[in-house]
Amino acid sequence: MPRFICRQCGARFPEAGAPPDGCPICRDERQYVRWGGQAWLTPEELAASYGLTCSEDHGVLSLRIKPAFAIDQRALLVEAEEGNLLWDCIGLVTPEAIAAIKARGPVLGIAISHPHYYTAMAEWAAALDVPVHLHADDRQWVTEPDPAIRFWDGEALKLGPSLTLLRCGGHFAGATVLHHAGGEGTLYCGDVLQVAQDRRYVSVMYSYPNMIPVNAATIRRIAAILDPYPFSRVYGAFEGRVIDSEAKSALARSFARYLDAIA
Repeated sequence: MPRFICRQCGARFPEAGAPPDGCPICRDERQYVRWGGQAWLTPEELAASYGLTCSEDHGVLSLRIKPAFAIDQRALLVEAEEGNLLWDCIGLVTPEAIAAIKARGPVLGIAISHPHYYTAMAEWAAALDVPVHLHADDRQWVTEPDPAIRFWDGEALKLGPSLTLLRCGGHFAGATVLHHAGGEGTLYCGDVLQVAQDRRYVSVMYSYPNMIPVNAATIRRIAAILDPYPFSRVYGAFEGRVIDSEAKSALARSFARYLDAIA
């Protein structure tokens, strides 16, 4: 039996004789059902019509489906001394991408910022033979359960001496960012913090496509969570969305601007 993938968000579902009645992630107000109605494709159809590119973005290996598919996020390979981590996920797995990742060194796991990017996490985990770390607060949004998934609770999870997952919330209850302590420090945020087009600021939204902001208390909470962690770069969910220097100051400016705007 086939598996089915939502064309709008990329969520993948277990084998079944027919697609689900609808995609619960797209029905939620943080996403949307495509204007033409719910549509599906199989992994085989995805592979036949799309490819996967591996490129460097400010020194980090970036993986993206082309032409653009679903939300069009990228996955990033975070290279750390204790082992590499695949950050966020995309809906297509290819032998070439797996080879490119393994060529960079041992992979210790996959971590995903929030449910919009869960996509083909089970297939990626099997191909790399690693676990997937998800925050337990977002358990309900897993559309393709798998033994490789490891749910974690609380506000922070150490994956190694230099890698720490931080629950920020805001976009989703378990929305997570990754701090890498190597060098001057780096923050990988998906769109839990959205790097703006000018790449000088970030913003935080409950829903990006439907333009629902978070409140002041959430902004202050996220700022307090990130305050103890040094970082000079921030990598966002989309190609080129990188603040490549003085990112700690950029976030402070961003949060102050946000609070001023909603005061």
